[in-house]
Amino acid sequence: MSIQCAIVPVTPYQQNCSVIRCESSGRAAIVDPGGDVERILAAVEKLSGEVEKILLTHAHMDHCAAADVLRRQLGVPIEGPQREDLFWLQGLPQFCEMSGFPHADAFEPDRWLEQGDSVTVGEQVLQVLHCPGHTPGHVVFFYEPQKVAWVGDVLFQGSIGRSDFPRGNHEELVQSIRGKLFPLGDDITFIPGHGPTSTFGQERQTNPFVADSRYG
Repeated sequence: MSIQCAIVPVTPYQQNCSVIRCESSGRAAIVDPGGDVERILAAVEKLSGEVEKILLTHAHMDHCAAADVLRRQLGVPIEGPQREDLFWLQGLPQFCEMSGFPHADAFEPDRWLEQGDSVTVGEQVLQVLHCPGHTPGHVVFFYEPQKVAWVGDVLFQGSIGRSDFPRGNHEELVQSIRGKLFPLGDDITFIPGHGPTSTFGQERQTNPFVADSRYG
């Protein structure tokens, strides 16, 4: 048994929204729907997925602004992020207006997630890791059988998430990456919130912000 994944760049921020489909059940989850609802739903249809939930890594608008719209349209729950991101969700209307982003109403998820929790997509189980630093309630989803992780804006190919937003913390971010993500294994492929995929091993070797050579 395994999962399929389609990566759908959405919004002017070109945020990587993912559609994850459980091959054995056909059930699917949408990860970080920031906008462009019709494009996301087209990807779901192409995978022949039946959406059962929405998963959020964190509450920045480009990752969650379409979540409540899809929740109401599809009649499915939202799971994540961790509750420390509540202030970002409550401030969505103002943050969108300040950034010239399409309007989004404030909302709360149906389930807050914590370190050590798990989420299901059909018959598949993904581990939840609480990885603060970019936002205080940021979580990562890890699917061990296929060695893949959805890391939101914690880590990118050759870079890391910004920590200059309200309640961001650079030291926490580095600890999240080096203390929680890298120990999962060098062979783990990660899907970041923006840009191309990479592996934890590649970033341990070459990422100027968190490479072993910087902290060894």
